[in-house]
Amino acid sequence: MKRKSIYLIRHGETDFNRRGVVQGSGVDSLLNEWGEAQAAAFFNAYQHVPFDKIYTSNLKRTQQTVRGFIKLGIPHESYAGLNEISWGNREGREPNTGDNNYYRELVTAWKSGQVDLAAEEGESPLHVRERQIPVIETILSRPHERNILIAMHGRAMRVLLTTLFDQPLVKMDDYEHSNLCLYKINYSYDTGKFELDVSNDITHLLSLEIPQTL
Repeated sequence: MKRKSIYLIRHGETDFNRRGVVQGSGVDSLLNEWGEAQAAAFFNAYQHVPFDKIYTSNLKRTQQTVRGFIKLGIPHESYAGLNEISWGNREGREPNTGDNNYYRELVTAWKSGQVDLAAEEGESPLHVRERQIPVIETILSRPHERNILIAMHGRAMRVLLTTLFDQPLVKMDDYEHSNLCLYKINYSYDTGKFELDVSNDITHLLSLEIPQTL
């Protein structure tokens, strides 16, 4: 039976995450010191896995997160199709009541089924799904890549997971995530189906000491 193991992770923490600032595809932030520690912890826990390929978004924070694996010489490809959703003209701003209410109402609308509703000057979940599908097809067209590592973003991961498991986008928020969490997914080429093995796992981070600033 031909199978592919997919290790899907969210990037490590950035200062924007720490401050509660919404960072979509238009904010190309870097990992902070804690995010770098998270990336190192994940590398230490999973460097033994014989990854055939690493896939990331085009944003620096995902590529930094898997830098340890790239340094091992594992082939790496980045795709804009894996970028975070564009939250539009409000992303990158310090948290404030107006923006917080706007984002809350937007996510509530998505949960109610309005998944074609885009952020102001941004994207809808449907837009994100449409740009992810060609990347998924590319990945699945390579059965010789038995173990792959994908680093991406919170909302984009939620969209991707509903797509892989053939679910409507209103189910996005069923998939919880945190910085440097792991979803492990198995794909069978015989059945054409995905199965979830590990969900939002952070056991590889439990040995880290929480920064004093938290």
